Amino acid sequence: MKPAPHDAYAATASAGPGPSRTAPRPGRAARMWRGRAEDPVWARPALIALLALTGALYLYNLTASGYANSFYSAAVQAGSESWKAFFFGSSDAANSITVDKPPAALWPMALSVRLFGLGSWQILVPEVLMGVAAVAVVHAAVRRRFSAAAGLMAGAVLALTPVAALMFRFNNPDALLALLTTVAVYCVLRALEAARTGWLVWAGVAVGLAFLTKTLQAFLVLPPLALVYAVCAPAPVLRRIGQLALAGVALIVSGGWWVAIVELWPAASRPYIGGSQNNSFLELTFGYNGLGRISGNEVGSVGGGGGGGGGRQGGWGETGIGRMFGDSVGGQISWLLPAALVLLVAGLVVTRRGGRTDTARAAFLVWGGALLTTLLVFSFMAGIFHEYYTVALAPYIAALVGMGTTVLWEERGHPAARAALAGAVAVTAVWAWVLLGRTADFVPWLRTAVLVGGLVAAAGLLFAGRLGRALALGAAGLGLAASLAGPVAYTLSTLGSAHQGSIVTAGPASARGGPGGGPGARGYGGPAADGGGMPPGAADGGGRGQGPGLGPGQGPGQGVPPGQNQGQGQNQGQGQGQNQNQNQGQGQGQNQGQGRQAWGEGRAGAGRAGGLLDGPDVGSAVVAKLTENASAHTWVAAAVGSQNAAAYQLATEEPVMAIGGFNGSDPSPTLARFQQYVAAGSIHWFIDGGAGGGARGGGPGGGSSAEILEWVRANFTQITVGGTTLYDLTSTQ
Repeated sequence: MKPAPHDAYAATASAGPGPSRTAPRPGRAARMWRGRAEDPVWARPALIALLALTGALYLYNLTASGYANSFYSAAVQAGSESWKAFFFGSSDAANSITVDKPPAALWPMALSVRLFGLGSWQILVPEVLMGVAAVAVVHAAVRRRFSAAAGLMAGAVLALTPVAALMFRFNNPDALLALLTTVAVYCVLRALEAARTGWLVWAGVAVGLAFLTKTLQAFLVLPPLALVYAVCAPAPVLRRIGQLALAGVALIVSGGWWVAIVELWPAASRPYIGGSQNNSFLELTFGYNGLGRISGNEVGSVGGGGGGGGGRQGGWGETGIGRMFGDSVGGQISWLLPAALVLLVAGLVVTRRGGRTDTARAAFLVWGGALLTTLLVFSFMAGIFHEYYTVALAPYIAALVGMGTTVLWEERGHPAARAALAGAVAVTAVWAWVLLGRTADFVPWLRTAVLVGGLVAAAGLLFAGRLGRALALGAAGLGLAASLAGPVAYTLSTLGSAHQGSIVTAGPASARGGPGGGPGARGYGGPAADGGGMPPGAADGGGRGQGPGLGPGQGPGQGVPPGQNQGQGQNQGQGQGQNQNQNQGQGQGQNQGQGRQAWGEGRAGAGRAGGLLDGPDVGSAVVAKLTENASAHTWVAAAVGSQNAAAYQLATEEPVMAIGGFNGSDPSPTLARFQQYVAAGSIHWFIDGGAGGGARGGGPGGGSSAEILEWVRANFTQITVGGTTLYDLTSTQ
């Protein structure tokens, strides 16, 4: 069979002068620096530099984010104090309720805190290491079948993707999920080389651990991985089926052992499963955290749903294929998405004659299939969706860009290859011009420079066959610079900003809009939280200058009760006790509602009142009061909603009960159970966060949090400490 052009390229690119039989073997340090004998001399030093630079960039300004998402940081603190809390992923060391995810993402951070103490650095450095590891795995996967340049380009694209720079410095589960799904792809590609069962089993293990990180989202990569292996592996059909069955067993064991223990553990002696309505992890997995995200029917959530179809406006934004390119998501992930799709098609065309088992074509199918599957689900899911979810797409885009670009460059003698490469650069430049136009006040000259540079580079690449090698390389370098300039600018802006709360977005503040990161979010929250939260047009009432609108409501504001400030409405935020300047549309005060919610930015100095999406600032006087006689109580305090409880727990480093879980809508504890705790002296203080503290009474749980709040206010002595309302549960009125 006549080899495809790419096969000839791969054979020559991978070939190189082998080591002399008489030459002494280099030492271990020399081999680590030099790399494989067939590699160019610059390949390994360049990889080391890429990984070191990625680590340095991601570590820069890391502690500015403090505890980042205090919801998860509190669980990390609890896990560092209690092995039981560590195992279950409990929100507090006394094990009242878990977070609304399985605990795998918490474990590395909890071990770090257990070893080095509680702090921002100890919590977030493991996330940075995951980012560096993801870059290394993408490089290794691409480099193994393609060239050293392809691997380096893929790794660099991943490191410089804005949403990747955000989430690999943040403590949500998405960082570990992205790493594990990338590892799964790498293992499948290794298995495809020679039908190696061991590598396929390791892929199953990686997906199973990804399930223990973020449940069913881990399975989005399964269809393309299984299908490509079933078709392309160099083994008889029955052996391929048997290997896939073994990988499935590995997945079930690695992802199911924890689930089995939790489901078999007596419910009375373990924490309540946060996010569920029936204290069941399986219910959480297949409902609120699973199929409910697709259909929008998320029992226990305070909003969302209703999108459902292409182009329809749901509670979490407009669904449809354009979602990834919309105002709120586009700047996070889509800079190179059009190019990746072009290069995927081009790569499949170039490798079309490679035969069923051709590993180059299989690589395009695996990475491309993972991208398309995840992209389609994210685009059409009607349930809770946030911009930062798109970090899952970043490794797939990066790999396709690295592979496709270098393959077309090697085939540039063919006019069609030159046209495809030039088209990828041109569409990237035009799309960057569009994205940068959405933030016209952010580096305004960059928009024109990227467009002009990209189009000039595209023209040069189109005629690269007629140009000398030097001019062709110049056009390629210019095209690469123009393609990466936009995401690099957004990434640098992300690295220089603090990001706190349940919802964070990458890029400059003016780019943060839409569900999950409305204008003014500045990374400190947004209209929806990853475990639930508020859809656009719903008011949190937690006191952060809320209200639907297009301009940033100045926080931390005084808040409104739930159910107000919806749809058409207005909001005047307050900070430091003074009204902010009013402003229409995109100004800084009064916001006219158009179905989106603006969240207050004010954090430094004025303090935050807290709410569903981010905890309040806790003063030293409150800490002193809560920690009085702390050893005499199981929980020093209780508060409605996990974010409120987390803030006080992190400040005191003592257990604080999160009533109702994240949304305040979980039926945990019931009023009767809470009364038993109080009678036994297990809880000292109740922290009243007001109506915005999460006591919404939603969900089938019967409004336990609202009932508890009403009972406490009616029966116990109220005091105010540092502006915080406390009820002494050991002293009745």
